[in-house]
Amino acid sequence: MEFLSHVIFLKENGTKKQQNTLSIMKHINILLAGATGYLGSYILKALVERQNQVVAIVRNPKKLQNQNENYLEIKQAEVTNPKTLRDICKGIDTVISTVGITRQKDGLTYMDVDYQANMNLLEEAKKSGVKHFVYVSAINGDKYRNLKIFEAKEKFVDALKASGLNYTIVRPNGFFSDMKDFLQMAKSGRVYLFGSGNQKFNPIHGEDLARAIIDSLDDNNKELTIGGPDVLSLNDISKLALKALNKPEKIVHLPDWIRKTTISLLKTFTSVKTYGPIEFFLTLMAEDNIATTYGNHHLEDFYKQEAKKQ
Repeated sequence: MEFLSHVIFLKENGTKKQQNTLSIMKHINILLAGATGYLGSYILKALVERQNQVVAIVRNPKKLQNQNENYLEIKQAEVTNPKTLRDICKGIDTVISTVGITRQKDGLTYMDVDYQANMNLLEEAKKSGVKHFVYVSAINGDKYRNLKIFEAKEKFVDALKASGLNYTIVRPNGFFSDMKDFLQMAKSGRVYLFGSGNQKFNPIHGEDLARAIIDSLDDNNKELTIGGPDVLSLNDISKLALKALNKPEKIVHLPDWIRKTTISLLKTFTSVKTYGPIEFFLTLMAEDNIATTYGNHHLEDFYKQEAKKQ
């Protein structure tokens, strides 16, 4: 179902001054996987607000309340179990998957979830004639394929590109929710950084990223690298966290060799379940990761709101 809104501006004397064609809105059937996660919850909210027909698949339906049955259908399924996904894409135009794990749990590995679970969705999408598949990876995933987290994500990216479906690969910078780690450190009155702390990146709020993803649903075969509106150094982020908690500005800079040694020791003496997420964060925060700026949410405001909850 589609409709076209025309907005025409006229002069007082009745002659046409300007004509804009605005908001070509497409109401499409969308399957959303990962709807109860940080990003998925924002995508779901935005899709329903724009009156798209959404099927949200969840492992535990109790975690998701359906407040708009006109536009939302909740189906119980496990993306890691292909039997539960049978025919789930029937009548679907677009699949959006935010499925992935940062920390391995429940005996599941990165390959089980980031790769195979998404492959299960992709196979169903192909069988049902889905036109477009949107997958959320992470910034510079193609550059850091050697990291365990990215190994699985990028293996799926390769499969999606070869699938014949129209695709959008979303590569966001760090989420605001990930930045809570700095706030946790700041509680003690001190933040620890590796190296100079001048490494820059622009984390993004889930609501802004959700809007960017939905606005790009008409794009085919595109990779979208995106971050928030503020490019900040690790020093800047540390100061914002300390300020939000009314702590004095105390930042300790550790030699970078400690970071490298930590990664090496963890890979040698611990399982991927332990070292995977640490390897990911310590590697990406060792250099600049600046993406296209987007959005209206600012990390300083986010920290202030989170500090009130402490």
